Amino acid sequence: MSSQYDVLIVGAGIAGSALAYALSQSSAPRRRIALLERSLAEPDRIVGELLQPAGVAFLDKLGLHGALEGIDAIPVHGYAVVQDGRIVHIPYPDGRQGRSFHHGLFVQGLRQHAMRAKGVDVIEATVNELVEKEGRVVGVKATRSNGKEKEAFRADLTIIADGCFSNFRSIVQGPSARPSSTKSYFCGTILKDARLPMSQHGTVALIRGHGPALLYQISEHDTRILIDVKSPVPSDLKKHIITEVLPSLPNQLHEPIRAALSADRVRRMPNSFLPPAPQTHKHGVVLLGDAWNMRHPLTGGGMTVALSDVYILSRHLDKVNDLLDWSQMKKVLDKWWWERKGLAATINIMSVALYDVFGADGECLAVFQDGCFKYFERGGESVRGPVSLLSGIAPSTSLLAYHFFYVALYSIWALFAYPRRIYVPRANNELHVNGTTNETGNGGGVHTDEKNPDMHIMQIPSILDYPRLFWLSCRVLWTAIAIFGPLLWTEIRWW
Repeated sequence: MSSQYDVLIVGAGIAGSALAYALSQSSAPRRRIALLERSLAEPDRIVGELLQPAGVAFLDKLGLHGALEGIDAIPVHGYAVVQDGRIVHIPYPDGRQGRSFHHGLFVQGLRQHAMRAKGVDVIEATVNELVEKEGRVVGVKATRSNGKEKEAFRADLTIIADGCFSNFRSIVQGPSARPSSTKSYFCGTILKDARLPMSQHGTVALIRGHGPALLYQISEHDTRILIDVKSPVPSDLKKHIITEVLPSLPNQLHEPIRAALSADRVRRMPNSFLPPAPQTHKHGVVLLGDAWNMRHPLTGGGMTVALSDVYILSRHLDKVNDLLDWSQMKKVLDKWWWERKGLAATINIMSVALYDVFGADGECLAVFQDGCFKYFERGGESVRGPVSLLSGIAPSTSLLAYHFFYVALYSIWALFAYPRRIYVPRANNELHVNGTTNETGNGGGVHTDEKNPDMHIMQIPSILDYPRLFWLSCRVLWTAIAIFGPLLWTEIRWW
């Protein structure tokens, strides 16, 4: 059996469902579209639950805002960043809003729009292989959910949007197109009736010695918590969360977290990074969404990039008279590549760079993290600029570079201007500092943190510390270059 379409889309997730609907709304002669998905049951994932303001804007441009209705989606007005009991407010600029929700409900909303669109066939089938003819992909072979034999689905253009675990990525772009090795996982569960430090704000908690924790409300009673756990994941993950992460979180979250851990399993998702590459390996096929380009989920920018890609690609495909004319398609892919670059590159670079800083793996990154928090405490443009980048409102790699290296320099200045946090053991009411014992615990320029006296002290740098701090400053600056430079290269190397 064989079915013929104009466009064949593999994967009915965020990108695939949105593109099927967008193409159905074309002002050009209506095309016949097939949207194939292995299972049309509601997906159950622990990521893809926060849509940044720019993503909401692209959803509106695509005519898909209705996918946010009736799913108990929560308005998001910005972030609260928590470190050692301190909180800094980072609001979205100009009253912009994001939305948070259960991922599966949002995907089902997008699928419903695609199902109702004219010219779109939504088919529950497992795609087994690509069909090629004379070096060109002309469709796929798939097995319907209620069948046993493979069926051929042919199309002038095949679009692969089968997600981060894509089965066809390497076939389309070659074996080199694979995500970076997994360095950490997001481990998550749902808290019931938890009270966040700031209502309708995402919470980012910086955990000393570990990766960050994210919390955001995804329905009236449900709050998602995602905890970054570096590889390898501890064998007793729940114990790790209670002993290593819980003490650094606001007190009002402790009981909901303990209750969730006792009642539910902790699920995990690998944090992957896959820079985009030009799509010229095979004719007749295009990659879309996480199958082509992934970034760290810390900044919640994945859906924004996907919806941006759908919006740009669908507008250019509207102008293509013959999808079989690959010379014309190459021009479309080239225009798409350049038009998406500003937003995608900004979010891609920022996601990994910010994770490196918030993860603070080592002394230099710990200095960077402290400086970043103090930078946010300045308010004004020190908050507006970074959150405009994170939310996709200001897609500019030059602005990102400006704020990133400003934070690096500010972190260096803070080394000399602020008391430094020194971790020391405390026993028998004696405070041990640099190998000596201070009976009072408060002399000689040493200050304890009264909220957490057993963990650290605050020590004002003396002139004797300056040589070491100058050397540390050089290392911090080099660390900033070592983080940002390679990430920038992954985005510009194909230019």
